[in-house]
Amino acid sequence: MNDTATASPASPATDPVLVEVMGAALSSLVEEMGETLVRAAYSSNIKERRDCTAGLFDAEGHMLAQAEQASPIHLGSLIGVVAAVLERFPVEDIRPGDTFLSNDPYSGGGSHLPDMVLVTPVFADGRLTAWAANLAHHADFGDRGHAHIFQEGIRIPPVRFAREGEIVDDVFQLVLTNCQVPAERRADFRAQLAANRLAVARYGELVARHGRETMLATAAALLDYTERRTRAAIADVPDGTYEFTDRFDCPELEETELELRVRITVAGDELHFDFAGNPGQVRASVNMVRTALHATVYYAVKTLVDPDIPSNAGLHRPIRIDAPLGTIVNCQEPAAVNGRTETCQRVVDLVHGALAPAVPERVTAAANGANTGVHFSGYDRAKGRYFVYLETIGGGSGARAGKDGLDGVQVHVTNTSNLPVEALETEYPLVVEAYELVPDSGGPGRTRGGMGIRRTVRVEGTSPGADDGKADGTGAEEDEGVQFWLDTSRLRSRPWGLFGGLPGSSARVELSEGARPVVRGHTVLRPGDRVRVVTAGAGGYGDPAEREPDRIAQDVREGVTSPDEARRAYGTHAPGTDG
Repeated sequence: MNDTATASPASPATDPVLVEVMGAALSSLVEEMGETLVRAAYSSNIKERRDCTAGLFDAEGHMLAQAEQASPIHLGSLIGVVAAVLERFPVEDIRPGDTFLSNDPYSGGGSHLPDMVLVTPVFADGRLTAWAANLAHHADFGDRGHAHIFQEGIRIPPVRFAREGEIVDDVFQLVLTNCQVPAERRADFRAQLAANRLAVARYGELVARHGRETMLATAAALLDYTERRTRAAIADVPDGTYEFTDRFDCPELEETELELRVRITVAGDELHFDFAGNPGQVRASVNMVRTALHATVYYAVKTLVDPDIPSNAGLHRPIRIDAPLGTIVNCQEPAAVNGRTETCQRVVDLVHGALAPAVPERVTAAANGANTGVHFSGYDRAKGRYFVYLETIGGGSGARAGKDGLDGVQVHVTNTSNLPVEALETEYPLVVEAYELVPDSGGPGRTRGGMGIRRTVRVEGTSPGADDGKADGTGAEEDEGVQFWLDTSRLRSRPWGLFGGLPGSSARVELSEGARPVVRGHTVLRPGDRVRVVTAGAGGYGDPAEREPDRIAQDVREGVTSPDEARRAYGTHAPGTDG
């Protein structure tokens, strides 16, 4: 029996108004924390693209709140960090003002190395009461291969980054020395420290107002409330076992195409996810560690059973996840994991595809199925410094039962903004020649899938290539270039439709004449070279013959669908399809 069941009516754990107020206060705390990080950050990847998150945990490491502006996959780099810290540092050795740094997926609770997590203990009445944690994606580690994790950046187990409010300089210098753009890293780490300090102060204000014991009791009650609400929502899903498979490719796998699968069992108010039968971990960056898999599944469940459920550990309690160790969805050291979000995106599609027969009105057709990342790095001669530019390009969102899919957006476990073209061209020796939606890329259906994006970037500046300099090390100008890495998926398959909806278009990458081809996701671009990345569209929902003629005509007028495609897909000469 829950201990709160016998509490007196005056107990904070049974006061629903206080629990609701406290839940809102904690949510406000992490949102302010996240905004502080964005506003204080220096690098474009954080201040413009908002590739970061903030969270609050109880003393044992159970999540109490996560900022809504964050990407859901970031939870995979947060949910294991407190346990990793407590495993290495005795509680009696942890002081107010201490901060711990970690990023390692295998020993530090992370999910890939660029996501640097700072976690700070929160004390109340002299006792450890909570943890403030934030994550920032430090877009720095370029020129890496992805055969194993040792090629993907510096691995950091939980280490003390600050002691009683003062940065441990030896640790800081060790990290900065391993970075290509240390000035950015220094400023972004300080922004992360500021965000955690704010969280500690705000939590202290709540303790001063309500008291430590009330804070603990209402936090526990909030998790219990979320669990009850989650169980009630799961109970509305018809019992049964549901399965789905999908094809997965990425540039690093070249000609290889994998088959991913899931089996979901709904039993009363509980869910069991079985990932047995998935491929073994691969010699590429798209492997997922356990925390990344769990974060992905939690997101998928929330979207399908009740999107308004609070984001805390109570949501996780009715969900059991089994995945064999050593597989692509639950890899073991030293598998590479930098591009794990490509696989995470496909896991969400698997869950939606499996549960489509059970909750058809809640699922979407397949989205673009990727987190298309482009990575340019090199030396900017005009500014006399190294640069690293990271962008994740959106694509089509899957059609819904009653609405078209969204065009050119980040989907599912990613939630970053695009980098404004003006900021990109100001900061980097690159020019964006085209940034547009792709007509005919959304799958036709009663509701159509969203459109993909076409983005063309031209290299302006010059920079030393990683392996193209002359043997004498002079790095002659004719051998210079910009390193380019591409992470994406759906190059060989198309995002599927549901209930008669047709698939969306595939992704592709195109290079200007004379440019070196992309091999396993990598090439070197020279000044004047152009790379055009086209992301996948998304699948349609329902029989295309059921789409209203006026909506087809509107699509043609707005350039979403060409007249030829409208006639082919919908079998009708609706008003406007004659061009």
